[in-house]
Amino acid sequence: MAQKNETATLVLALLITLGLVGGGTVWLMRRSGAPLGGLLQPTSQKNSDSRSDLPPAVASQPGSKLQGFADVQNIPSGSFKYGGSTSWAPLRLTVDSAVQAARPEFQLRYLGPDSGSASSGSGIRMLINDRLAFAQSSRPILESEANKAEQQGKELKQIPVAIDGIAVAVNPGLNLPGLTLAQLKAIYTGQTTNWNQVGGPNLSITPYTRPTNSGGTVELFVEDVLGGQTFGPTVEFVSTTTQAIRKLAEDPGGVYFASAPEVVPQCTIKPLPLSRQGSSFIAPYQEPLVTSSQCPAQRNRLNTDGFQQGQYPLIRNLYVVIQQNGQAEEKAGEAYTNFLLTEEGQNLIARAGFVRIR
Repeated sequence: MAQKNETATLVLALLITLGLVGGGTVWLMRRSGAPLGGLLQPTSQKNSDSRSDLPPAVASQPGSKLQGFADVQNIPSGSFKYGGSTSWAPLRLTVDSAVQAARPEFQLRYLGPDSGSASSGSGIRMLINDRLAFAQSSRPILESEANKAEQQGKELKQIPVAIDGIAVAVNPGLNLPGLTLAQLKAIYTGQTTNWNQVGGPNLSITPYTRPTNSGGTVELFVEDVLGGQTFGPTVEFVSTTTQAIRKLAEDPGGVYFASAPEVVPQCTIKPLPLSRQGSSFIAPYQEPLVTSSQCPAQRNRLNTDGFQQGQYPLIRNLYVVIQQNGQAEEKAGEAYTNFLLTEEGQNLIARAGFVRIR
């Protein structure tokens, strides 16, 4: 009898321990921001019109089952401020104007930061400080941002609405089949300084980038490509993608990365195929490559299938970030999200140069 009691006690203790460990793991994952993600991982999904890998936040959104802006319900009336990522600029031009025309009671007012450049971080910061109704982000919410909001008694929610990618571009005259992510890291950390080290010509490399604090694109690149390392001494900083594109057109050894819709259609630069492990290169554009001599009569278009199926190595989601306060601001953010997730919204997202998430 004593032995049976001892055995039962041991089993009970083991069950309690496993429960505590499991609960602690969930808590640690939530605190570490693991569910928030970063650059998206590959998916075997083949049907781009029925993505079973959609996050629950997308699948459960009312807008994801609607056809047009006129079908979206529970739209708050008034003027609502929003802001954030510069990668969203094409969407603000294409989608937001259509929303305003269809639903004039829902007025949108873009607001930039008081100082510094607009970015995903500045938008989320302004949202936490109650300066925006919702924010537009080209990266997931950071753990530090979630913690800051929590310290103020607030909770943030991010909802993916489109797929974007980070494209790498060079001068059109550079003869190079592509780069692996490891080679790209070596270039931007200063370990690789000549194109002949990665299968190209004997030519010095000039890596260009915007500063780390300039937006979500650079933040994601540093975190997920450089592994958190700093840029090397050979890196030259530029203030805008427009400036970088001009430099690439004149610099035979230049290289730059930015949001794919900002890079792929350009006539004066060449987007490069990339590879995770070096086994196969995936282009950010639909092959065959449209050369600079054929442009602008023809332009390169995004590799939609490669992005949706996770074949291209550097893909990410664009998010609407909402403060869950039960007030008009939350309703405005949810309404805006639902507009983007309608069939009409997804079509406009594709027209703006991004990839549908549905």
